[in-house]
Amino acid sequence: MIEIPVFNIEGKEIEKISLPEQIFAVKINPGIVHAAVVNHLANKRRGTASTKTRAEVRGGGKKPWRQKGTGRARAGSIRSPLWKGGGIIFGPKPRDYSYRLPRKLKRLALKGAISSKISEGMFVVIDGLKLDRPKTRELQSILARFNPGNALLVTENGEIAAAARNIPDLKVIDPKNLDTYHILNCDKILISKDALSIFSSRFKTSEEEN
Repeated sequence: MIEIPVFNIEGKEIEKISLPEQIFAVKINPGIVHAAVVNHLANKRRGTASTKTRAEVRGGGKKPWRQKGTGRARAGSIRSPLWKGGGIIFGPKPRDYSYRLPRKLKRLALKGAISSKISEGMFVVIDGLKLDRPKTRELQSILARFNPGNALLVTENGEIAAAARNIPDLKVIDPKNLDTYHILNCDKILISKDALSIFSSRFKTSEEEN
């Protein structure tokens, strides 16, 4: 087990909690992490780029000029790919770029990414992070005590997520959706104690703990 501090909303350390080493102290594997990040970006691609072939471009049904006798090159359609306004050869068409990675690989990458943030001291656990109303100014004053910078706020609280929408350089994510890409794409992770419990429960299987 490893111990990390827990802070209150005033920025003061109130306790230390123990976390399993097999989840939060894993040596990062660059190749696996890279594969997880590439997979995340590929799955986000919309794949809507599209061009028209010569069969889809409007017009061109009539032969521009007769085959012989004009002194010009032979032409069968003004929508040939060789002509301006013609079709596109081997252009992009709508496609699905997404693919699946093995579950164990994704989890290993996630463990390595979260472990690297903890080892760098960029993983802050906050207890009692709650708001009566979704007020951005109130949340901003709380988070300022932790020098967030380009931070990722992990919380399951909808009021906090709403209050954080207008805070620059702050991204909010639910602990159930936390992945390798988001962890590596921030300087610091701010996570509520309740969210940490939810995140940890994602690994509570005999297969993962062995």
